[in-house]
Amino acid sequence: MPYRRLPNTDQARLRALKTAIIMGQNKESEALAFSTTSLNRLRSFYTNFETNIIHHKQARNLQEKNSNTYLETVRKARLYLSHFIQVLNFAIQRGDMKPVVREFYGFNDKKSPSLLLDSEVLEWGKKIIEGEHKRITKGGNPLYNPSIGVVKVKFDQFVDAYHFQKTLQNTTARCTLKVAELRKEADDIILDIWNEVEESFSSLPDDYKREKSMEYGLIYVYRPMERIKAEHPSLVGSLE
Repeated sequence: MPYRRLPNTDQARLRALKTAIIMGQNKESEALAFSTTSLNRLRSFYTNFETNIIHHKQARNLQEKNSNTYLETVRKARLYLSHFIQVLNFAIQRGDMKPVVREFYGFNDKKSPSLLLDSEVLEWGKKIIEGEHKRITKGGNPLYNPSIGVVKVKFDQFVDAYHFQKTLQNTTARCTLKVAELRKEADDIILDIWNEVEESFSSLPDDYKREKSMEYGLIYVYRPMERIKAEHPSLVGSLE
């Protein structure tokens, strides 16, 4: 006996809801296999659910589309900051500067600050740029290759990209949460309608009942052994 399988993806949910709406449009209320109460609930819900799924897909696609550009911007900012710190440390190693100058930038040992995380690039980028300006203001000579001006350009580009990417991520997260909330209601509506449809056809023979129910979007699935028996009845005896 095949079993009924409820939709488990959003697109499958939309198809099930849309099929029920179409049946509601095509049949008179007395011929409809589910209640007008369920139909009204379905109609008021469907557009909102579909719209939120579209918004979620658009938000996710925009975030993914922007991801490569963002990653390249992060890579450049990290590279320029890392090279600047190397130049600073080389100058100290040569004796051109005293180790104490590292304190202008917020670190005071030979170990360079970590730039592995995006948040660390954001934190240390600000400190490095501010530290270089403070050191120059105190009479220090500017560092070059790269200069702090070039580093700042790359860092500012990263900051803009960082906040934009965060905005995209937050938008996607909000859309994901909203769809998740609506998904439960969609499942409840589908379950109620499908139960009502099967109840309406409960007096019919099983095969005919399933055939009529499938017109309303119900999905029936054979178990593996049942599928083999249905497709190859001559093998029934040998399989038992």
